Amino acid sequence: MALPKFILGMIFALAIVAGWSWLGGASIGTILVRVIICAVVIQAGYFVLVYAMIARSPPTPADMARDAERKLNAPEVAEGEKLSARRGLH
Repeated sequence: MALPKFILGMIFALAIVAGWSWLGGASIGTILVRVIICAVVIQAGYFVLVYAMIARSPPTPADMARDAERKLNAPEVAEGEKLSARRGLH
């Protein structure tokens, strides 16, 4: 979902929550709390949706090329040895 479409939908949803609360006789403070809670829930849902879309996407050719280049440039480390940033291999 594109960001402008998401923002427009979020504004409409928040307006519906505010209008429904107002018609229900809620106070201004209650309306604000409901709108803020609704905005947080919508934003969290959007974050989870985008994260899931990114996590499920297959690697692109550029990703595969970058991974291959990293493997070529990485030093081989034998089993049991570890690298230290200060002292090199030990």
